[in-house]
Amino acid sequence: MYKTRHNWTKEEIIAIYKKPLMDLLYEAATIHRQFHDPNAVQVSTLLSIKTGGCSEDCGYCPQAARYHTGVELEELMTVSHVKAQALRAKSSGASRVCMGAAWRNVKDGPEFDQVLEMVRTINKLDMEVCCTLGMLTENQAKRLAEAGLYAYNHNLDTSEEYYKKVISTRGYEDRLQTIENVRKTNITVCSGGIIGMGESLEDRAGMLVALSTLNPQPESVPINALVAVEGTPMEDQKPVEIWEMIRMIATTRIVMPETQVRLSAGRTQMSREGQAMCFFAGANSIFAGDKLLTTPNPNINEDMMMFEMLGMRTQKPFEKHAQPTTTEAEDSKYVALGENPKWTRPEHKIERNENKRKTKIKE
Repeated sequence: MYKTRHNWTKEEIIAIYKKPLMDLLYEAATIHRQFHDPNAVQVSTLLSIKTGGCSEDCGYCPQAARYHTGVELEELMTVSHVKAQALRAKSSGASRVCMGAAWRNVKDGPEFDQVLEMVRTINKLDMEVCCTLGMLTENQAKRLAEAGLYAYNHNLDTSEEYYKKVISTRGYEDRLQTIENVRKTNITVCSGGIIGMGESLEDRAGMLVALSTLNPQPESVPINALVAVEGTPMEDQKPVEIWEMIRMIATTRIVMPETQVRLSAGRTQMSREGQAMCFFAGANSIFAGDKLLTTPNPNINEDMMMFEMLGMRTQKPFEKHAQPTTTEAEDSKYVALGENPKWTRPEHKIERNENKRKTKIKE
């Protein structure tokens, strides 16, 4: 009987990743079947509730204000608009709505209050609600939990070592602190990363060490293939080979057996056969919908046709964890504290990020 471990080493994970592919797939699929229904896929819809204008310098992100990517700044969506989008997603087969805001961190005030109302509204639709809003404090996490938030996404992106070559405006420790703040509530944790940013195999293993040694491990781990967007510092990165995605999915499944592994960004570049291999390797969650925040994604009807062809079903809401209760704003135990935490701002500069920023200034 396979058991979850929290003491994986980088060397062990690299050895798993490098196994002969058929052996790797067999091991991952066997473990997957022990902990999950191999024919069930959790379907999420990712909704950008506040787009563009982000102050961060993430080298992969088209929403960074400092890069010229054609992404237009959009203000925070209204609660009614979000509800309409959630109902549309539900009717298409999605069980979860993930709301993303292009913020560095959560700030107490009217906009956060509006997001809390969005969470209450979607939870009452009997859908799982996830948010990705940047860094947040323990009190802010408790307010989200009280509103009925099911999951909070905060990706580590890559290894701690390579992180410094991707982002200079925040520190790795802030990511871990935010996850720790979420863990002080009943909200589940969603945290993963991106491959194809120029990182080494050691970096991919390092990210999995950071995630797998958390106790408990994240309930959801998205594995993204970089979508190289024109205007970002990583616009010239070559697409990730499907075999790299399959190996990364399988390795993630082995080191985090109870986690839902999400096949995330980059699916538009994958064939149905490639995606089927990823599901066999242990992926059991996807993002569906025309867009992932600002990058393209397969149409949900195409995904449903693929599931039908593969004999797979969509997972119902709250199959893995119970539905949270929602407390109305007027009955809330937790209130805004007006916090102003000093999140890390590292001193170093990343040359390719700075060069791309200068390009925008010249334009």
